[in-house]
Amino acid sequence: MASNKVSLPGSDRRPVGVRVGDVPNDEVLEISVILKPKTRIAPLQRGDATISREEFAARHGADSGAIDQLKAFAKEYNLTVTEVAPERRTVKLKGTAADMSKAFEVPFERFEVEGTRYRARTGAIQVPAELAGSIEAVLGLDNRPHAKPHFRLHGAPTPKAAAPKSVSYTPRQVAQLYQFPLDATGAGQTIGILELGGGYRAADLQTYFTSIGVTEPSVISVSVDNGANKPTNPNSDDGEVLLDIEVAGAVAPGARIVVYFAPNTDNGFQDALTTAIHDAANKPSVISISWGGPESTWTAQSMTAMDTSAQAAAMLGVTICVAAGDDGSSDGVKDGNNHVDFPASSPHVLACGGTNLQGANGTIASETVWNDGSQGGATGGGFSVQFPEPAWQVAAGVKPPASGGRGVPDVSGDADPESGYEVLVDGKSMVIGGTSAVAPLWSGLIALLNEKLGKPLGFFQPTLYGLSASKQALHDITQGSNGSFSAGPGWDACTGLGSPSGASLLAALGGAPQSLTARST
Repeated sequence: MASNKVSLPGSDRRPVGVRVGDVPNDEVLEISVILKPKTRIAPLQRGDATISREEFAARHGADSGAIDQLKAFAKEYNLTVTEVAPERRTVKLKGTAADMSKAFEVPFERFEVEGTRYRARTGAIQVPAELAGSIEAVLGLDNRPHAKPHFRLHGAPTPKAAAPKSVSYTPRQVAQLYQFPLDATGAGQTIGILELGGGYRAADLQTYFTSIGVTEPSVISVSVDNGANKPTNPNSDDGEVLLDIEVAGAVAPGARIVVYFAPNTDNGFQDALTTAIHDAANKPSVISISWGGPESTWTAQSMTAMDTSAQAAAMLGVTICVAAGDDGSSDGVKDGNNHVDFPASSPHVLACGGTNLQGANGTIASETVWNDGSQGGATGGGFSVQFPEPAWQVAAGVKPPASGGRGVPDVSGDADPESGYEVLVDGKSMVIGGTSAVAPLWSGLIALLNEKLGKPLGFFQPTLYGLSASKQALHDITQGSNGSFSAGPGWDACTGLGSPSGASLLAALGGAPQSLTARST
């Protein structure tokens, strides 16, 4: 193979934190090389049916020639090919730090950030010129923790004196307030949940669902990149895992729930997503993601790879619901600018923002933007600097600022810990909020809608934004702000189009059901 190399676009990386040492030359690492689709997927348009996983793999999987070239490159640098997944466009390579450094021409160092040590790389990744046009991303050389779970415990400081009263609900009660079609159970559907840490115990699930009078759903775990279901204590990421399962399971107890556990790294996140999307055994029709981080903390190559994968999900009829973040319009970045969270900012996912929900006598008394101040948290939202505004937001009159693109979120739901969800975590009853709760809430709703409609909604954002009945299908939130952005009539960068009115949304979708046809280029 020719030895001349070029920089992989969007791969430049700089360490964060404090340098604490060198990476041993014999340290073994495994990385994911993401190849571009053999045929690019054109922007999805309104139309009819999606395609099968088999047909997708044949049309849009990785090119066999590129895989062969990558294998030859690996052999040249003493790297072992440990997995080839053409449908996921993923080739996994394993080797020592010395060989990886030589192969991709990046130096490694050990850094520490927020108490966690990680392997850092500096600069752009170099790849053979003849392979550069086939590679979308090289992930895993740097293994810093890449995302945060977006949940908030009740009891965080809430300095607002005029805040709505503190209440809590079971997920089922939230679903009733939002008029979910609870004559359905999600039967025949599979909800995939991505987790980058934590775990659950079967005994907790049995106790919890019995306590709220809901049939316990079927829950299984899948290991990705040696990730595992590792429950520890209520103060850990177990809170995220149990919140996700218990909210989705309470709303759609007839659906099967598959939890994909992966390491909290850029390749772990990517591999978990593609494993779930292309899982031919469990076939999720909806995927819930409650993890993410500001766009500014990701490499462009990583965001591109995940967005391309989300586009694949859209083509396969899989809906991806993603939490929009819990740190307001800054997304926790202290530079004075606005930031949105990724992967919520991908234009191929349903980004889920947060509200404070007050119910009375089984109906919604009031609903406002979730904002408990800098210590208590607030819904994420704003405009992407990575992804342009999609056509369906343009058509709906969403107007980003001059430097902005895709608007976040698309929809919203109860997220304030002060109107939070009653859950059981490692034997402890807790009230938890955060936009982490909204992603599984909407995932459960979509499972119900899929069952009632008799087909998957898939990527239905263009339909949702275009519904003439959208004002009836969603509760328009018009009060509150998340910092830089305020709620108002129609779409806003706090709560999107609004929170669900399940029965009305079902009627609107059933009256004029629309999905998407993907056109190949």
